[in-house]
Amino acid sequence: MSKPLEGIKIIDFTHVQAGPACTQLLAWFGADVIKVERPGSGDVTRNQLRDIPDADALYFTMLNSNKRSLTLDTKTPEGKEVLEKLVKESDVLVENFAPGALDRMGFTWERLNELNPKLIVASVKGFSDGHHYDDLKVYENVAQCAGGAASTTGFWDGPPTVSAAALGDSNTGMHLAIGILTALIGRGQTGRGQKVAVSMQDSVINLCRVKLRDQQRLDRVGYLEEYPQYPHGEFSDVVPRGGNAGGGGQPGWVLKCKGWETDPNAYIYFTIQGHAWEPICRALGKPEWISDPNYATAQARQPHIFDIFATIEAWLADKTKYEAVDILRKFDIPCAPVLSMKEIANDPSLRASGTIVEVPHKERGSYLTVGSPIKFSGLKPEITGSPLLGEHTDEILSELGYSKDQIANLHAARSV
Repeated sequence: MSKPLEGIKIIDFTHVQAGPACTQLLAWFGADVIKVERPGSGDVTRNQLRDIPDADALYFTMLNSNKRSLTLDTKTPEGKEVLEKLVKESDVLVENFAPGALDRMGFTWERLNELNPKLIVASVKGFSDGHHYDDLKVYENVAQCAGGAASTTGFWDGPPTVSAAALGDSNTGMHLAIGILTALIGRGQTGRGQKVAVSMQDSVINLCRVKLRDQQRLDRVGYLEEYPQYPHGEFSDVVPRGGNAGGGGQPGWVLKCKGWETDPNAYIYFTIQGHAWEPICRALGKPEWISDPNYATAQARQPHIFDIFATIEAWLADKTKYEAVDILRKFDIPCAPVLSMKEIANDPSLRASGTIVEVPHKERGSYLTVGSPIKFSGLKPEITGSPLLGEHTDEILSELGYSKDQIANLHAARSV
């Protein structure tokens, strides 16, 4: 089966998570992604948090599937020559270097554009150009704090809390992939490449739009009626942390199920939507609540919301999270079990859909990784193992026109 991005060649000058997540997604859909790495060491995540000595760490393998690895020392004349040839034949260059690193290598935007006017140069940044923090080094949790996520996550009587989800890294990579695909379509219209940049702060803010919505509502009326603090608590002038409350105006909470005393994930998330109130009452054996004026409307329920959750939790006491969800879904009640990473790894539905895949690796053997979260009717991405350091160097140099003798000389010069 042909893939939509076949024929698109991408120079992957990225490392750690945000950039590699972007280029991996494009590789899944058919792009030829050439990961350019430093000879002898490569991407720092190859040896970070290792579980098998002398084998590439899972941190690397789970972000670099379907790619080819080229080792190249761009500080040498020979390395620069190879990169110039690669630039001339590529469609996209993706980088997440520190600001100015490409310029110091001698590959400014002007030089890249001169070598290949059709080249798209895509960059991951911590902050947008011109931002007063644009010289700051940014990692995942830094981005979550600068993007407003941490200030609105956690419980109201505790400190700001970062999320385990990669809101700063992988989320930024997904945004950049959208930007690259848009620029490729634009190039088809204009014949020219362009620069594309996504900052980690901006990407986090984009996911926090409902909190920006809440800030404006709070500024206007002084309270937020769907937050647990209403109506009994007080609001300051900033959006508070709301614990496990829903962000869309539908009251929800994480509730204990059977076994919570020994299982830290024996919980479900339960949402009380207006249209589901009658089914909720019937599921709980509380039909009298349907017409009770203290419960009949969302506004009436809010002062009693934690009493309602306590009643639901009592109903859950003799049910596992799976048993509870199997009952509640028959009533069309929005809910879900709180799944651990172990449960997700072994979930047969996620395996069948390709969301979780097992792939072979030359050093590690088989390992689990994520597959494409995007599903197509005419495309099923095949996930392959990540490349060994420099595994495809000779192959790529040959494609660039280097003879065997020239490749041997390059190796001797240690530029590759």
